[in-house]
Amino acid sequence: MKEDHCLHAALLCLGVLCYSHGLTTERLNHSRPSLHGHHEKGKEGQVLHRSKRGWVWNQFFVIEEYTGPDPVLVGRLHSDIDSGDGNIKYILSGEGAGIIFVIDDKSGNIHATKTLDREERAQYTLTAQAVDRNTNRPLEPPSEFIVKVQDINDNPPEFLHENYHANVPERSNVGTSVIQVTASDADDPTYGNSAKLVYSILEGQPYFSVEAQTGIIRTALPNMDREAKEEYHVVIQAKDMGGHMGGLSGTTKVTITLTDVNDNPPKFPQSVYQMSVSEAAVPGEEVGRVKAKDPDIGENGLVAYSIIDGDGMDMFEITTDYETQEGVVKLKKTLDYETKKSYSLKVEAANVHIDPKFISNGPFKDTVTVKIAVEDADEPPVFLKPSYIFEVQENAASGTVVGKVHAKDPDAANSAIRYSIDRHTDLERYFVINAEDGNIKTIKALDREEMARILIFDLSLDHQEAKVPVAIKVVDVNDNAPKFAAAYEAFVCENARSNQQFITISADDKDDSANGPRFIFSLPPEIIHNPNFTLRDNRDNTASVLVRREGFSRQKQDLYLLPIVISDGGVPPLSSTNTLTIRVCGCDSSGSLLSCNAEAYVLNAGLSTGALIAILACIVILLVIVVLFVTLKRQKKEPLIVFEEEDVRENIITYDDEGGGEEDTEAFDIATLQNPDGINGFIPRKDIKPEYQYLPRPGLRPAPNSVDVDDFINTRIQEADNDPTAPPYDSIQIYGYEGRGSVAGSLSSLESATTDSDLDYDYLQNWGPRFKKLADLYGSKDTFDDDS
Repeated sequence: MKEDHCLHAALLCLGVLCYSHGLTTERLNHSRPSLHGHHEKGKEGQVLHRSKRGWVWNQFFVIEEYTGPDPVLVGRLHSDIDSGDGNIKYILSGEGAGIIFVIDDKSGNIHATKTLDREERAQYTLTAQAVDRNTNRPLEPPSEFIVKVQDINDNPPEFLHENYHANVPERSNVGTSVIQVTASDADDPTYGNSAKLVYSILEGQPYFSVEAQTGIIRTALPNMDREAKEEYHVVIQAKDMGGHMGGLSGTTKVTITLTDVNDNPPKFPQSVYQMSVSEAAVPGEEVGRVKAKDPDIGENGLVAYSIIDGDGMDMFEITTDYETQEGVVKLKKTLDYETKKSYSLKVEAANVHIDPKFISNGPFKDTVTVKIAVEDADEPPVFLKPSYIFEVQENAASGTVVGKVHAKDPDAANSAIRYSIDRHTDLERYFVINAEDGNIKTIKALDREEMARILIFDLSLDHQEAKVPVAIKVVDVNDNAPKFAAAYEAFVCENARSNQQFITISADDKDDSANGPRFIFSLPPEIIHNPNFTLRDNRDNTASVLVRREGFSRQKQDLYLLPIVISDGGVPPLSSTNTLTIRVCGCDSSGSLLSCNAEAYVLNAGLSTGALIAILACIVILLVIVVLFVTLKRQKKEPLIVFEEEDVRENIITYDDEGGGEEDTEAFDIATLQNPDGINGFIPRKDIKPEYQYLPRPGLRPAPNSVDVDDFINTRIQEADNDPTAPPYDSIQIYGYEGRGSVAGSLSSLESATTDSDLDYDYLQNWGPRFKKLADLYGSKDTFDDDS
């Protein structure tokens, strides 16, 4: 490391010396103009004079990363008109002028005051100018020049990534490209070898190599096996200066993974597998598993299993569990220990995907022998048939044998078998089975019309339960006579013609079709010559009823009952007599029905139906009017003041709105102020009757029919005040009810007539004409007091 620093310093000094020599040459070649003109001959022999060029600048150079104690001299500006007396002033402007680059305005020397980095900025554009120091008059035109920063090798190579990851198939040929790594150098690639890189491998030999100029990593060994080593770590170095001594370098790490190829066949770890299975196992049940090992991974390690030989090929099958890469041996058919006790299979395991490049490593398959032993099991009994079908006639007597089932025990022990009926399938309990011999019998009468036509139930065996379905068909017996298909009611017109058909009837039979139709219709023998109606069998299980005579009359007979005999086609046939009700009705000339009531003739002699309906409607309307009138009369409010002598009350009315004034005494119903406790006519009293009698004073009672309310009230007040014997004796009558539990006191003003009240009602005089009557009543209070 120390040698590298010394070498770097020596190169820096050498660069400075070269720069000084180049600067002198540049200044002489570019800064100085030619002092002597050149003579050139024209086409016609004329001599041409080329003007002097003493103020033309091209470019200067300054080395980067200079760390000397003094500012580095970049170059010198000079004009041919400068005589050295100091009258010319040199000015520098442009990029970095005055900050990075400074100029001596007398000598024109340009110095760099800061360390420059080419990687930050490679060149600066400046402008030189010469002016008169005293007048600032330009002596030379402005001249633009470039200062280039000269590169040194101060940046090491850097890779694009610190770590690389690459894959290459295992067993690849030597020279197989793996990955290309790339490094960059910030130094100037056009100057020297500072940016010329060379790649080399530091770690990873002898498995891999790298191309020095391109950085491509290639395999260096053949037949690298992933199963032996899967991952490799390689270190690549990039060095500048063309890889020579003193160059700077950088490194990167490359992780190379060998990808798998199918270069290994599957192998069974053993040659024979032993398995066992019970004879009671059901098809599809797993018997055992085998597994062939394949060191390859992914699809290269997929293995498929198959049975290629053996006496159990028809009884067993094998499938592949791709999650565990195992072969699953399953039962294909039911086994019988008593028939065969062991089986042998030859199972093959083969790769699913085979790479043709490595076919020479094959064959990519392996075989193994699987021996399976059958274990004895206590098997359930087996019915001789998968199902049973029996028939029994309906109405068969209880205990009738329907049929017999039979089962056997397949085991060598041949255990006894007991039969039973699964009562969940025979809820009505129609049958019973003999537990010993399997005979099925009825235990109640069967009616096909009231139950299912076919009964299906399961039979069970107590020993190692087994079930079998049994279907019993109830055979129909002709035990139901035919009847009318509906409740027929016929109508015949009074003016019906002879042999006119007026109804068609049909029949229904609950029995099976073999014991039902064809139905035969006829009249009973005793009325076969019925004078009114006749019957015609249509031979299609229907019959028509016809009129035999003309001229029916509702007044004479409005209802006829016609018995009809219906016979079925069963063996033996059954019949029943059904009655058809026939009504005589009035019809118009076209035969349309008008009325079937016998009273219709009576109505014709009087009023018609429409007239009766109109009369009834009028009566109803009158009744409604009367009820409304009575209701309105009852809702009419009674007068607030009763002038009868025996029932005089003071009425205090609460107005919730402004009415018609004091003259309006019928605006509210006084009944709303009644005490609910006195509705039944009884009001409890708590007053005390005085011990002496009072004789009323003559002349104080006004006429009962007096219309002077003021005089009436004053008289009643005086009478009540001066009569201690009149109820309520020692208390005033309360007329306004405030409600149960009311905290308000009495609203009556009568009590104040016998007490010294401080109330002054003179203010009522100021309330206007609406309260004049009230003001007069209470204003005359003093007069009444004086009179009493």
